[in-house]
Amino acid sequence: MKYHFIVNPKARSGLGEMIWRRLEPELIKRRIGYQCRLTTKRKEAGRIASDITSDGKPHTLVVLGGDGTLNEVINGIACPEKTTLGYIPIGSSNDFARGLGLPKDPERAMEMILHPAGIRKIDIGEVTGGNRSSRFLVSAGIGFDAAVCHEVCVSKWKVFLNRIGLGKLSYAVVALDRLKKDRPVTMRLTLPDGTVKVLERTYFTAFMNLPYEGGGFKFTPEADPGDGMLDVISAHGIGIPKVLFLLPLALMGKHTGFKGISLIKCREVRVQAERALPLHTDGEPGFLRRDIRVRLTGSRLNVIVK
Repeated sequence: MKYHFIVNPKARSGLGEMIWRRLEPELIKRRIGYQCRLTTKRKEAGRIASDITSDGKPHTLVVLGGDGTLNEVINGIACPEKTTLGYIPIGSSNDFARGLGLPKDPERAMEMILHPAGIRKIDIGEVTGGNRSSRFLVSAGIGFDAAVCHEVCVSKWKVFLNRIGLGKLSYAVVALDRLKKDRPVTMRLTLPDGTVKVLERTYFTAFMNLPYEGGGFKFTPEADPGDGMLDVISAHGIGIPKVLFLLPLALMGKHTGFKGISLIKCREVRVQAERALPLHTDGEPGFLRRDIRVRLTGSRLNVIVK
């Protein structure tokens, strides 16, 4: 088997390059057939994935980076059904690895990829707004959670916390700040059967393929990436004190039974907000939108698991 490594050397403030230099000699020692391409700028991982998979043949891609690098790759893959993905998590949040129970240790992750115990087929989500669309593997969101993702991408807290090994806390730090700035809105959710749910004073709606988002918040404990359904969660009709009460509970997935937290399972949903709001896919910022459609594409990606 030939492996195509896509490495983000800048992941987690430069840790990506250090990890790759540590792992590559073992591939050479074992005479493993591989090619490696290091990214040099944003969106390049997607172009690399497209170049590799555009021939329509089966390929094994190994991503070394964070959830953002992984998102770029899934948006570049031409034939998901013919692609096998291995993942070595080096990011700040690592919600994809957490949701699938993948090893966090790079050496263990490499061993799992070289000697896979199994392959799991997982759903691929897609958000469409205006004339733009973007795929996701972990989650997408509109409103407060997306605003947090936007700010984390440029936050000095993320750089500092990454350096001391606490990068995932950057989401919690920024979330507390965003609560003071963001005003909840009315959202209208339309389901495939025509059912309409109007949610007043909504902070966010997230579309989950896996249980975790934002560096370990277990927003949808029952989410299964292979069940052909999105788990849609909305936080609405509550004040800031209750949000502050629920956020720590969300780390353990204990928030779902409280009033103001709505959960829906569906394959597709349209969301209309009273004003344009931040949008994210797998933590990557998107354009502000007030009208989006979120769905599962029907394609599945083959992921190496332990």
